[in-house]
Amino acid sequence: MALARACARYGVPLATFSSDLVFDGALSGRGYQEQDATAPLNVYGESKAEAERLVLASDAEVLVIRTAAFFSPYDRHNFAVHAAGALRERRSFAAAEDSVVSPTYVPDLVDATLDLLIDGETGVWHLANAGAVSWADFGRMVAGATGLDESLIESVPGAQLGWRAARPRHAALDTARARLMPSLESALERFAAT
Repeated sequence: MALARACARYGVPLATFSSDLVFDGALSGRGYQEQDATAPLNVYGESKAEAERLVLASDAEVLVIRTAAFFSPYDRHNFAVHAAGALRERRSFAAAEDSVVSPTYVPDLVDATLDLLIDGETGVWHLANAGAVSWADFGRMVAGATGLDESLIESVPGAQLGWRAARPRHAALDTARARLMPSLESALERFAAT
């Protein structure tokens, strides 16, 4: 909130990031859009929803970007890198078959965020690569893009992965504003080529 107040005071636009975890996964038939009501299942999601509420109520020009399931070759701590690493070593890799997300390639996210800032956009935007997949299917897509053995991806219920916090089963992000991000397949091709 202090940053939002400072941005308002000096007339500087503020971009902040939120999460698909502001939703409970109860929506069926489509991905979540910007206008959908939040209903987080865990403390992280609650903190993101509250942060959204506070900065949007400030006097600052605020751009809130909801995104999910980051992946990038430039950060070693993400699902795609860990999956590819295990597969390169010919080890199986367990991934949730019952949790649907919209993975986001970080270079695409950065480009789209900068475009929105340059254009003076405000409010809530959903930015994720076009597509909704289970974590297990995402693992298989990573394998396919990198030429690795997708049969080593082990589909398991999310409950078997030891997640400490409740997660929505279907937190796919869609948009009612504008589709600014390339397809997930395009993102994975670029991820694999790096």
